[in-house]
Amino acid sequence: MDRTVLHCDMNSFYAGVEQAEHPELRGKPVVVGGHEDRRQGIVLTKSAEAKRYGITTAETLWQARRKCPDLIVLAPHYDLYKRYSRLAREIYYDYTDLVEPFGLDECWLDLSGSIQLHGGRPLVVAREISERVKAQLGLTISIGIGWDKITAKFGSDYRKPDAITEITRDNYRELFWGAPVRDLLYVGRATEAKLLKAGITTIGDLACADDVYLQHVFGKIGAMLRDFARGEDPTPVKSFDTTQGDVVRGVKSYGNSMTAPHDLVCETDAKALIWLLSESVAQRLREGGYRCRCVAIAVRDAHDLSYFSRQKQLCEPTAATLTIARVAWRLLTDNQPIDEAHPMRGLAVRVTALVPLDASRQLAFGGDEAAEELDRAIDELRRRFGTACVKRGIEFADATLAHREIKDEHTVHPVGYLHR
Repeated sequence: MDRTVLHCDMNSFYAGVEQAEHPELRGKPVVVGGHEDRRQGIVLTKSAEAKRYGITTAETLWQARRKCPDLIVLAPHYDLYKRYSRLAREIYYDYTDLVEPFGLDECWLDLSGSIQLHGGRPLVVAREISERVKAQLGLTISIGIGWDKITAKFGSDYRKPDAITEITRDNYRELFWGAPVRDLLYVGRATEAKLLKAGITTIGDLACADDVYLQHVFGKIGAMLRDFARGEDPTPVKSFDTTQGDVVRGVKSYGNSMTAPHDLVCETDAKALIWLLSESVAQRLREGGYRCRCVAIAVRDAHDLSYFSRQKQLCEPTAATLTIARVAWRLLTDNQPIDEAHPMRGLAVRVTALVPLDASRQLAFGGDEAAEELDRAIDELRRRFGTACVKRGIEFADATLAHREIKDEHTVHPVGYLHR
C-alpha cells in the first residue's frame, strides 16, 4: 500500500519570522541579509512583498535596493529561527512521531501509521496543520501530500505561498510528469543542462528515458533520478534525534556548508570561514566517535551560483581540527583564485571514509595525537559552557562570522536515497 507522506515548507521563513515578531513589518517588503554597509551583502530570504519587486534569493543587497528603494533589510537572528523551527515541529508531532527536518523551514511527515487516528483524510490533516501554524506562529506554510518523500516535496513546491497540493496516482502524470525536469529534487543546474542536451525537458521525459543513456552519463545516480521521476522512492521518513540535532541514520560522512554574509574576495575572509566550518565538522566527527580518511570542500561561485568540489585522501585517519582545516584550506587555494575577480558565495567542508575512534592505527612521529587531545579538552569545555566559550583567533578575522554558532546552525539533510 502507498504511504501517506506530507512535506511542510514554511514560506519565506526568515523574513516571515521577523514579520511575526515585529507586526509593524507585516505587509512591507522585507529581506534578511548580510551587513548592508558591505556592497557584497546578499539576500538570504525575502518576504512575499519583496518578491513582488523581482527580488531574488542570493542577489546582492544593493541590487535589491535598486529594485525596491523602500526595502527593509534585517540582519539574521538564527536563535530566533531555530526556536520557530522547533515550535513548528511540536505541532507536527501531534500527528506523527516520524518527522524528518530538511533545514530549519522544511519537514517531511509520515502519517501512514497514524492517519486513521486523525480521520483518515490527509487533506483535512494538512489544512489543520496549516491553520495551526498560521494561528500559533503567524507564518504561512505550503504543504505537499504524496505517497513518498519525492512526490510530497514536489507538492509543496508546486504552489506557493500558503497552499496545499495533493499528488495522487490519478493526477501525478498531469502534475508531476508535466513539470520541468529542474523541479525534481536533486536535479541541479549541471544535471539539468545534461538532461536538456539529451532532449529530456520534463519529469515525464526522465521517467521514460533510456537506461543505457542515464547509466552512461550519470552512473548509479541516473537510475536514482529515473526512479524519482517515476514516483518510486522507498527511503523512509526518519525521526529527529534532539540529542544529536539530526535524524537517526547510518553515518557516512560529516559536513557543513554556509552561504557567506558577503562575497568572499580575500584570503582572510575565506580562511575564517574554512576554519569555522572545519571546527564544526571536526567537533561533530569526534562526538560521533570517528576519524576520517578523506577531506572534501565545495565552492559556490558568486556570479552564476555554479559550484565545484575537490577532495583529498589522508595518509592516516584524523579527528583533529587543525589537520582537517589545513587540508581544506590547501584544497581551496590550490583550486580557486581568491580575489575580487573570482568572488565566492559559499563554502562547504566535508569528511568521509570514516573509521571508529577505537580502531587501531599506526602512530607516526609528528602526528596529530596532541592536536586531538587538545580538541577533546576544548570539546569538554564547550559541552559544559557552550560552543562559544572557546574560539580560534582566525574566526575573528571576519566580523560577520565571529559570533556564529555554526555547529548548531548546520542544515539537516534528508536520508540519502543511496544509503537506504
